[in-house]
Amino acid sequence: MSTLRLTRRLATIVASGALLVSGLTALPAQAFNPNTDAPAGPGQDATRATILLASDPVATSASVTKKNGKVDLNAAATKAVRAQLNEQRNALKKWLQSNAPKAKVTGEFDVALNAVTVTLNGTGIGVLRTAPGVAAVEYEAIYTPQAVDPDLALVKGVQAWQQSNFATSGTNPSGWAGFGIKVGVVDTGIDFTHPCFNDAGFPATTQLGDTRFTNNKVIAARVFNNKIQQNKVTAQAIQSHGTHVAGTIGCNLLTPAAVSGVAIPYAPSGVAPGVQLGSYNVFPANIEDARSEDIFKALQAAAEDGMDVINMSLGGGAKGTNDLDSQAVNNLDKAGIVVAVANGNEGPGYFTAGSPGTAERALTAGASAVGHFVGLRVTGTNVDASAATGEFGVPTAPVTAPVAALAPSQESNGLTYDPGAGCAALPAGSLTGKIALISRGVCTFSNKVFNAEKAGAVAAIVINNVAGDPTAMASDPLFPTTIPAVMVGQDDKAQLVAAAGSAITIQSDLSYFRHPQYDNILAGFSSWGPTTVDLQIKPDVVAPGVNVLSSVPMHTCTDKVVGCWAFFSGTSMATPHLAGMAAVVRDVHPDWAPWQVRSAIINTSIQDGVLDTKTGKVVERDVMKVGSGRADLVASLNATVALSRPSVSFGGVPKGSTAPRTQQVTVTNLTASTMTLPVTVGEKQGSGSFGVDKSSITLAPGGSATLTISYANAAGSHANSMSQAQLHLGDAAHAALWGMSK
Repeated sequence: MSTLRLTRRLATIVASGALLVSGLTALPAQAFNPNTDAPAGPGQDATRATILLASDPVATSASVTKKNGKVDLNAAATKAVRAQLNEQRNALKKWLQSNAPKAKVTGEFDVALNAVTVTLNGTGIGVLRTAPGVAAVEYEAIYTPQAVDPDLALVKGVQAWQQSNFATSGTNPSGWAGFGIKVGVVDTGIDFTHPCFNDAGFPATTQLGDTRFTNNKVIAARVFNNKIQQNKVTAQAIQSHGTHVAGTIGCNLLTPAAVSGVAIPYAPSGVAPGVQLGSYNVFPANIEDARSEDIFKALQAAAEDGMDVINMSLGGGAKGTNDLDSQAVNNLDKAGIVVAVANGNEGPGYFTAGSPGTAERALTAGASAVGHFVGLRVTGTNVDASAATGEFGVPTAPVTAPVAALAPSQESNGLTYDPGAGCAALPAGSLTGKIALISRGVCTFSNKVFNAEKAGAVAAIVINNVAGDPTAMASDPLFPTTIPAVMVGQDDKAQLVAAAGSAITIQSDLSYFRHPQYDNILAGFSSWGPTTVDLQIKPDVVAPGVNVLSSVPMHTCTDKVVGCWAFFSGTSMATPHLAGMAAVVRDVHPDWAPWQVRSAIINTSIQDGVLDTKTGKVVERDVMKVGSGRADLVASLNATVALSRPSVSFGGVPKGSTAPRTQQVTVTNLTASTMTLPVTVGEKQGSGSFGVDKSSITLAPGGSATLTISYANAAGSHANSMSQAQLHLGDAAHAALWGMSK
């Protein structure tokens, strides 16, 4: 049975209105050919133009009067300059009436610029450049939010859109990345009423399944469960997971986000905002388990409905080489559909990858951090920390009390926690009137907070045990609590421990925190390879999966205009980043087969792009934790070669055997030019040895060459010792290699 792996990390944000505008460049008139018009570029409106006149505006005129260095607009000399500029603009308007009658003046300016703006109505800007006294004519710039969506920045989403001339603003979906591509989401359903999935501007499309839950953005809504009639379930999105996943894939461009009055300075977008979505609900109502049969039916329906990409942010126990769920994924890839799958949330630890992420042809995601969240500030003398809340609620007023660190405790796992982990009952009254300081680990958050409250604590602070931002804590009804509880980051431990006995305050006003220094840290929960039985490298690649902001169903909040939003964490949140990337790659390269799309994403990833979980400061190079690295959409779109196998595992080789084992990889030229690439093997770790049979390959346009990769155990190697290396094809691609003595 496949079960949904869902780690809820609820918090909320709102978009601010900060804007950035592209400035005009005053180019000399002779630089233009008045008989031709260049098309509008990214960030420009081809229906409107600004005409810059040659004379200086008031701001730079030598004839104006200034007072204390500032232009005096009321001075006679300044008014005379403005009158002269007005005459020039009147002359231009008269010229337009005779020579470009369709162009209509919409604005006049003389302080910062000596210019007029016009609606072109079909008039070429080359015509306007011939007007007397004109210095330059440019299409009008388009305002875009100043802040960058951090999720998209980490996968270079906006940069990739710009490179491919997709719109980075505006309301016309036909210009957005992914337009024309269909992505199926096998999950808990998609709430089509969310502003993320407004279908304005999308083409009228035949809607499939239960059309009560579809529009021209979410074009299919189907439900799969063996007790549909008995349970009276529908395709409606009740749980939040699927709507969140869908938002990461294809939320409409720059959709404002707001919850509880907390603002962030950007409006979220999906990685592929132009896609249409299919909602295949295998976890209807509040059902959290799905049978393989339900999954199979959903996959078949998605294929029959014409989906180009499928997202499966779900997982279950791997079943080796006879895993039919994995076989289904492999076969869909062969049928022309890219399938992105979560690697699982069972980390840390080897052999924790889940099915169907274990499928050889799945595009399997590991999770890394996004350094932002919504939470509270903790303050005091020499104390200033940011804290995540989660399901323990927000205090209605600031809580001030002495902080008390729990005594160090040695837990059943043999580790000593300092402060203590708080998993056992505490002496009665030992924390009366105090804020308890507790280490994360061993037991549930609710267990810790419950024990602290029973000992008299008025609040609790849990210290994270991994690097990066704190995460929103989930509660457990088995341990009912009433006191406020928050989590702080590992880096804030020292200041809080040093404050023991002093009063600190947990503030009650939510704030948005952005900590870019905590980006790209490997999630502690992210599952590691190798896969069971066949010992393949998984995940394939890592994407943002900690504190990911996206849409949740409209019934989960009261804001029916802006909609409902939340931060979630899990490889479930990393997977839709890869699905969205696959959609954009398929949009730009419609002739690429799924294996080429997967290779483009995996083999061009940022090899040293993920940091270790423990310290958050050391590059994580273990391929069983990070695959080939961190996903990079710009590099994926620019891929020049594709590998028939994006990674090569030699599995387990008997420890007494030192004879080389070989496997082959075919490299295909994706370009229309002949290329010669050097071939090397480097970054070796472990005692085993890797090699390749060629030092270079020459590929004709569209041509291929085969490489033979070798691996051998070292003499005297120990059982279960792992070795890895990287195959490099110049700067064009790299692939992870792995072997193990058994």
